Amino acid sequence: MSKQVSAPVPRLTVITLGVSDIRASIAFYDALGFSRRLQATGEAVAFYDTGGPVLALYPWDQLAADAALPDQPRPSTFRGITLAWNCRTREEVDTVMAFALGKGAKLLKAAHETDYGGYSGYFADPDGHPWEVVVAPGIAVGEDRRVHLAE
Repeated sequence: MSKQVSAPVPRLTVITLGVSDIRASIAFYDALGFSRRLQATGEAVAFYDTGGPVLALYPWDQLAADAALPDQPRPSTFRGITLAWNCRTREEVDTVMAFALGKGAKLLKAAHETDYGGYSGYFADPDGHPWEVVVAPGIAVGEDRRVHLAE
């Protein structure tokens, strides 16, 4: 008789971005104000506290090899994923966008009113990973920096 295995508790714990130049990416994310942890890893990998899942930076080719995927050709188009920086107000969205652009981010789409009643814009990090900066109905950012979804 086989023993039934119970389902594990689902959780998203780390988002790892493949990067072309680890030093430049570390400098960029440091400049955005994310708090780097486990600095003993040096430039092999960088881990950042985001107030939620950990953000990790890892050399693109090594990350591809670790996942048993080819690292070429590298996509120059949309990769099917975005990161989000949720804000409390429209003014905060504008502030974050200006701040990120001032730290070397590339503007993808200026902040604008959305069709769902929110306000958002997009920037890209040095490797083209897109970030949405957004305030949206039903999504609140608490004092703990965590996103709280309406029921």
